[in-house]
Amino acid sequence: MLEDYDAWFEKNRASVLDDFFTFLKFPSISTDPAHKNDMLACQKWLVSYMESCGLNVEVWETSGHPSVFGEMPSKEKEAPTLLFYGHYDVQPAVPLDEWKSPPFEPEVRDNVIYARGAVDNKGQGFYTLIGIRAFLELTKEKNVHIKVLIEGEEEVGSPGLEEIAEAKKEALKADHVFVVDLDMSARGKPAVTLGIRGVANLNATVTNTNCDLHSGVFGGMVLNPARALATVLGKMWDDQGKVTIPGFYDGVKTLSKEELSILNWDTDVEARSESLDVRVFQGEGEYSLLESNWIRPTLEINGIESGYTGDGFKTIIPAKASVKLSCRLVPGQDPEKVLKEIAAFLKNNLPEGIELRLEIGHGTPGVMTSPQSDTVEGTIEAYERVYSAPCCRQLCGATIPIVPTLSRVCGGELVMMGVGLSTDNMHAPNECFGLDRFKEGFLSVTQILEIFSGGGFRWHA
Repeated sequence: MLEDYDAWFEKNRASVLDDFFTFLKFPSISTDPAHKNDMLACQKWLVSYMESCGLNVEVWETSGHPSVFGEMPSKEKEAPTLLFYGHYDVQPAVPLDEWKSPPFEPEVRDNVIYARGAVDNKGQGFYTLIGIRAFLELTKEKNVHIKVLIEGEEEVGSPGLEEIAEAKKEALKADHVFVVDLDMSARGKPAVTLGIRGVANLNATVTNTNCDLHSGVFGGMVLNPARALATVLGKMWDDQGKVTIPGFYDGVKTLSKEELSILNWDTDVEARSESLDVRVFQGEGEYSLLESNWIRPTLEINGIESGYTGDGFKTIIPAKASVKLSCRLVPGQDPEKVLKEIAAFLKNNLPEGIELRLEIGHGTPGVMTSPQSDTVEGTIEAYERVYSAPCCRQLCGATIPIVPTLSRVCGGELVMMGVGLSTDNMHAPNECFGLDRFKEGFLSVTQILEIFSGGGFRWHA
């Protein structure tokens, strides 16, 4: 019963939160080699904690940071297998001066916990673990096979897990896969996510001279590479926000009216972004802002660097200019093809003689899952038990790089879920997570386990 799990949480609240705070204190920043030992310490702590939850645990070494795998088999051979996915690595905390409290010293203010990883993804991963722990403690008939995969490289594209996934195919095999790393549609309004966009990125450096030049002596004679690069970048979009690169939209799958009608389109993007003080919005052409984020691909400039950017002035023509570009891709697009098209566009539109150096990054495709699978329906029922409110189906414009591989290797139906909010400052200073939603996430996991363990799907009645 839901009330039993509520009582379990309140009885164990102090120790649960104490352990959660310990988890948050590890600066497990996967992208920074300086934090390699912190990553290892966090992984070791996680292994110990998962064992204390009743799971049999293995460490899967990779070319990068390890993944942690735990399971609790059922005595019933025909019991369904559930796999929960999360990650223990976090984004860098910079800029540090914008945090109201130190990012790796968790602080609770007004029942909200502030720390790097509070929601993405330590918070959501931790309530999953305690949900499993409570289920194993309170349930006599455990007619479900539980698996948990918590990796250490999601924030850098999951390259290590990607490399070993095929070899771990048998261990990862599952009937139902739950990616616990997403948001709800609004506070008190649960949602399951049926699709996410893929990602592809590249770095480009444009060079014209072997050193910076005096802008008086050479100005008017030597082409400025920063201007050359800016000119090309300006050609990549039209005035309506549509990408102009030939072939960029090849393969994009359009959703039918029936498919679109299943999704919840009630989100007010501008209202949701009020706390972020966004001045100007732009979607793609005739598509709404939400459609532009959910069902259309995008190309973004993530960073530009050239010349002198310190205080005061340094009157130069810089020797080079660099840009970081990334795409969010929808199902049907080939990441490798898209990156080749961007590279060709840069080469074809830069002045002859300018040197162009490209670094082609990692790419993953977009994913869509069945809107009416047992996995989706069971998750919806669990949320509706907890929230006593309708659970909607939605999409997400973000990317979880390993999801396409998990979907293929695990073999079962996949759903993406979570109780985060867009206002939780994921990847930004002052990341936070309401402790009320932490508990709600915990309760939702327990109900998923109860539903699939008992086989009492209401939609099968």
